[in-house]
Amino acid sequence: MDNYTKLNRLIGWLVFLIATMVYFLTLEPTASWWDCGEYIATAYKLQVGHPPGAPLFQLIGRFFSLFAFGEPGNVAMMINAMSALSSSFTILFLFWTITMLAKKLVPSKGEMTKGNMYAILGSGMVGALAYSFSDSFWFSAGEGEVYAMSSFFTAITFWAILRWERVANEKHADRWIILIAFLIGLSIGVHMLNLLAIPAIAFVYYFKKFKASTKGAIITFAVSMILLSIIMYVIIPGIVSLSTAFEVFFVNTIGMPFNSGTIIYFVMLVTLIVLAHVFTLKYKRVLLNTAVLSFVFILIGYSSFFLLIIRSNENTPINENSPEDAISLLSYLNREQYGTWPKLYGQYYTAPAVDYKDAKPQYIRDKKAGKYVITNKREGTIPVYDKRFMTIFPRMWSAQKAEHKRMYNQYATNARTIQVNGENKKVPSFGDNLGFFFDYQLGHMYFRYFMWNFVGRQNDIESQPGPKNGNWISGIGFIDNSRLGSQDNLPESMQNPANNKFYFLPLILGMIGLFFHLNASKKDTLVVALLFFMTGIAIVLFLNQYPYQPRERDYAYAGSFYAFAIWIGLGVLGLYSWSGKYMGENKFVAAGIACVCLLLVPGIMAQQGWDDHNRSGRYAARDFGMNYLAACDSNAVLITNGDNDTFPLWYVQEVEEFRTDVRVVNYMLSSGYWYVHQLGKKVYDSEPLKFTLTPDQYEKGRNQYIMYVDRGITNHVEVKELIDFIASDDERTKLPLTTGELVNYMPVKKLRLSVDSAKCVDNGIVPREMAHLIVPYIEWEVRQNALYKNDLMLLDFLANNNWERPLYFANPNSLEKVIDIDEYCHLEGSVYKFMPVKASNHIPGLGGIHADKSFDVYMNDYSWGNLNDPSVTVDRESYRHARIQKQNFLRVAQSLLDTGKADEAVMVLDSCLYYFPYDKIHYDIIMMPFIEIYYDAGRIEIANAEARKMMDVCDQELTYFLSLEVDFADRYYASEMQQDIAVLQRIAEVARDNGQDELSEEAEALLFKHLEVLQ
Repeated sequence: MDNYTKLNRLIGWLVFLIATMVYFLTLEPTASWWDCGEYIATAYKLQVGHPPGAPLFQLIGRFFSLFAFGEPGNVAMMINAMSALSSSFTILFLFWTITMLAKKLVPSKGEMTKGNMYAILGSGMVGALAYSFSDSFWFSAGEGEVYAMSSFFTAITFWAILRWERVANEKHADRWIILIAFLIGLSIGVHMLNLLAIPAIAFVYYFKKFKASTKGAIITFAVSMILLSIIMYVIIPGIVSLSTAFEVFFVNTIGMPFNSGTIIYFVMLVTLIVLAHVFTLKYKRVLLNTAVLSFVFILIGYSSFFLLIIRSNENTPINENSPEDAISLLSYLNREQYGTWPKLYGQYYTAPAVDYKDAKPQYIRDKKAGKYVITNKREGTIPVYDKRFMTIFPRMWSAQKAEHKRMYNQYATNARTIQVNGENKKVPSFGDNLGFFFDYQLGHMYFRYFMWNFVGRQNDIESQPGPKNGNWISGIGFIDNSRLGSQDNLPESMQNPANNKFYFLPLILGMIGLFFHLNASKKDTLVVALLFFMTGIAIVLFLNQYPYQPRERDYAYAGSFYAFAIWIGLGVLGLYSWSGKYMGENKFVAAGIACVCLLLVPGIMAQQGWDDHNRSGRYAARDFGMNYLAACDSNAVLITNGDNDTFPLWYVQEVEEFRTDVRVVNYMLSSGYWYVHQLGKKVYDSEPLKFTLTPDQYEKGRNQYIMYVDRGITNHVEVKELIDFIASDDERTKLPLTTGELVNYMPVKKLRLSVDSAKCVDNGIVPREMAHLIVPYIEWEVRQNALYKNDLMLLDFLANNNWERPLYFANPNSLEKVIDIDEYCHLEGSVYKFMPVKASNHIPGLGGIHADKSFDVYMNDYSWGNLNDPSVTVDRESYRHARIQKQNFLRVAQSLLDTGKADEAVMVLDSCLYYFPYDKIHYDIIMMPFIEIYYDAGRIEIANAEARKMMDVCDQELTYFLSLEVDFADRYYASEMQQDIAVLQRIAEVARDNGQDELSEEAEALLFKHLEVLQ
């Protein structure tokens, strides 16, 4: 036994070192896409990130950043290293968890045999390393996000309850329970996924302390769900909610100073805890005392959220939702800005609202009055839907976007029609509702990810269900070919580094482990199954995801895959147990099975997954973020929209201190009062934005929705006049509601922005050589029937900027309903500059081109993330952004060519193809204009070479598509086939027009070859 204990510890640390080495070797050296830039920036300077916050992650991240010696960019690497170490410690505790569970399944009489010992340790190694190389977990291990650390808390918490089980009957065993409570409290400061392990923990306790029965199991499950609900809905928001109630009461009713109610509340809370502790000690109520101490340690762990209040009051540059007191913290924790969704009962997506009910009023501090005032009564803000469109377990509920409704309609094949106000409305059947749940929410948004991790993956294309978009692939020909079409002759353009073939082996070994576990210990199987269910399928049930998610969501289910990895490990013990029936206990058999399983499961997973999980050398998110800023003039304002054109910019400004004079304005966030307030303050080298409306008029609940009321005004009105009208206190500018409340409204949609041409030139908004093109004013019409707060903010800024600060857009098309000015937006590299000059090369929705400035930044200022390095893997998000930039390169080159600058146009195209080479960013129909520009610029040899590459792509693709069954190809690849045919036709035409008859004939020969098959 002593030998086993030593080996268990030694091999556990060996597995930890293997995982650490792998994660460090594949680590991303800088910030990556999505939330990572925000998390790294907020950790580095202890700022306030998006709700519901991750203060413990930030604190530990700040500690790691202290070791970022040398370049500022090393901060990101150190915080990424924190995720890598969190992940490898997860693997360490997974190893010990598997060996503890496995040890319970072997005979315990006398000394442990070497065969059993090798089988147990082999189980731990195989299971832990399989999880190390699983797709979702490995992905999180290489970036500065919360999910790696969240997995660590799940692993150590589950391990801790198994350690308690071993000593449950000893005197001080309950200290393990208190430790678990502390870990749960700490985990809240990272992510609440860890809470989902509570039911599994409860059953370990139940099976150890009570005689198992069906009734007892049901009661235990109910108690565990109540406990989970108490933590999620009582302790986490409730502590703050009660503090809010005390604060409002003591300030508003009793007249005490701000924060007095909060202080009194926490003094009372601490007093009650102390009294409860003394009472349970005095009367020797051990269980109650343990409960009190557990509650205390949950609160101690949860207290990391004080960091957010402290830092918010310091007005940090990133201060999302500004949770500076109990009232604003409650809104922050409840994620109010994200809205709500139905879970057990609610509306279908077609449901009409028949009434509106009141929401809870919103309070703000009125420092002059010395109390909290209701800023918005929120009367009639929550829709009440027609009961005929309501259902239990609603899955098809979102009416937010037309694309949501479009997909729901595909499932609503048995819908009935109800007439509402003369309009026919569709009501899906409950069967349709369940069909969407099983096919999309469970099938596409959970089991697809499950299969990625334990069967294989076709590619990393993020999209909706279909054989070409990110489905699982096993490596077993007849299975994959029947599901996805032939995988044996994929064209180069469809080959993907994320194509991983596991041959079902991890899944098979996991199923062997599951059935072996079930046969050997039903109790422990139930515990692991609960962990599997609660951290996977239960999340699907709770989130109730609408279709067309903006990104893949597999990171949320890592705990479920962790549980399955336990069964993968136990599969080794199961195989050894089965072999023992024929060969008896044999240490060589045990070692052999363990080695074969190591080779065939984690070995294959590591080999197949290395390329697409290797982030080393990739700087795409950082460089693309810098490119946005590098193109902006001094003291510019840049309007961004989503996460990936905002968070990388925050990162390079906050951490690498790059272009801090540019004010990045996230348009979506500016719908929040707190964000508009922050725009009115200086940040680093960026001056405040000028507004007419006061901070009080942008306050919470005020001017949230300004409706349009037709007053018969047909002419265009200055934007400044509209803003002054809304800002006015004159009652004649208000609209009376039936409640007697006066609200602001918009009496005109046609707007005008007058231009001061001298200021435009003097302030560098328009280059002097373009001064003669400046228009006297810009006119447009608002395309929506209301202004929201972010719309109002933008119009307010336009009215008051007075052509002093340059204004840029990441994408002017996203704002066209409010300011339809894209013909005055000129592409300069990666951003669009707003200039009072009509673009001669304007494309609706895409603006025009400032070719000379774009050429300058392309040639001198831009970097592209090292994506052309043969050793660097291009991830899907970088691939998507690279394709967008290729289109920008193309437009700039065409504009240069049109103005007689052929050499510059060629340089732009050459640069594009150098940084985004053929073997990294596959050629598609976008390349056809590249070829044409090369011909028009007189670069015949280059044009011919690129045309032949494009012909080869089309030939490979058409050969592949035409090898598939006709119905299959027509259903999934019809548009691709049409594009390839069109490209071959165009190459033949362009080559002939440029005197390249031989090339033209080659293209025609290919075209006719494939057309003959098509016909």
